[in-house]
Amino acid sequence: MPPARPPQTAQRSLIGTALRRSDIVIMAGAAVFTLGAVLAKGAGAVVPFVVSAVAVALLAALVGRAVDHLADRLGAGAVGVLQSALGNLPELFICIFALRSHLLDVVTSAIIGSILGNLLLVLGLSFFVGGRKHGVLRFSQPRARMIMALMILSVAAMLVPSLASYVHAAAASHEAGLSRITAVVLLVVFALSIPASVRREEAAGRGQRREQGGRATRQAAGSGQSADQSADQDAAPDHAAEREEGHRWPLALAVSVLAVTGLLAAYVSDLFVSALQPAMNAMHISEAFAGLVIVAIAGNAVENAVGVKLAWQNQADHALSVILNSPLQIALVLAPVLVLLSPLVGGAAFTLVFNPMLVSTVGISTLAVAFLVSDGESDWLEGATMVGLYILIAAAFWWG
Repeated sequence: MPPARPPQTAQRSLIGTALRRSDIVIMAGAAVFTLGAVLAKGAGAVVPFVVSAVAVALLAALVGRAVDHLADRLGAGAVGVLQSALGNLPELFICIFALRSHLLDVVTSAIIGSILGNLLLVLGLSFFVGGRKHGVLRFSQPRARMIMALMILSVAAMLVPSLASYVHAAAASHEAGLSRITAVVLLVVFALSIPASVRREEAAGRGQRREQGGRATRQAAGSGQSADQSADQDAAPDHAAEREEGHRWPLALAVSVLAVTGLLAAYVSDLFVSALQPAMNAMHISEAFAGLVIVAIAGNAVENAVGVKLAWQNQADHALSVILNSPLQIALVLAPVLVLLSPLVGGAAFTLVFNPMLVSTVGISTLAVAFLVSDGESDWLEGATMVGLYILIAAAFWWG
């Protein structure tokens, strides 16, 4: 009988087996660039900004992976809750430190930029990549309509203080109070949406299993196989995808990674904001463009990569859910939390009053995407058009 391994050795072996090569690469990269962001302070105007931006993106990727592994244990319904609470941590920290540095235009542009970046850039890239490889991408029409209906209503509610400031003189002087009321309403709507999301995920899972069972029975009747054998063949791609995703992290590892990356994300976000102003001056970038494009892309690196990868793998439903839930969380959670926290953190006060150009672009883009996904399918040309619209909007904000 071989001697038992010590508990520490067994734990190290378990962690070593659970970690994929990509996990190790991202962890090592996050550590290197975080250290580089610390050492690069004072090394010019551009280098600290670039290094800290890469560090923020890598830490955001680690937060996303830790959340996914925790959600595996807590059930499908916990995925949305955890992603809402933790998936936007880096961007939340960046916005808080930017408010403390009185970079209000960066924050307001970053909020709208995160919504536009996911609705147009990431979803457009996903449709383009998936469409070029697989032809027409098809996804659940009722689910897409439900997400976009909630997206339209959330964006509309978030923009009410802006419209009141433009056209309702009696409310224009009360924009801070109206923004706080709107923030509370949006957070309540988000809390009410959580049980509904859990039920929808469970119903979708049952429907998918019934569909697989029916398809297996039909295939068995036509080929002479047993239903169990045919079902196993249908499930094989799912198992292959699961193996490709790698082993499950131990609970202690997932919690530890989440805690450490959360703290590092807060620290690196402070370095990123400190380097932002000198970099904008050196590269002649406006605060609006920096928030709309740079901060939004760096803070949403997880959804950017995951959504495109899922579309490439022809998992259109999953890609649509990941991509569209991110701007939904921005409107329902991140923006309201910033409204309520800004008086407590010092610096500039954040309200839900955006300039007319930001309001116009996010309103038009939300309605356009709702129309494009309402038929339950898309192709590469629609994706290219969405990316083109995003580039035009970003170009319009280059000068401020």
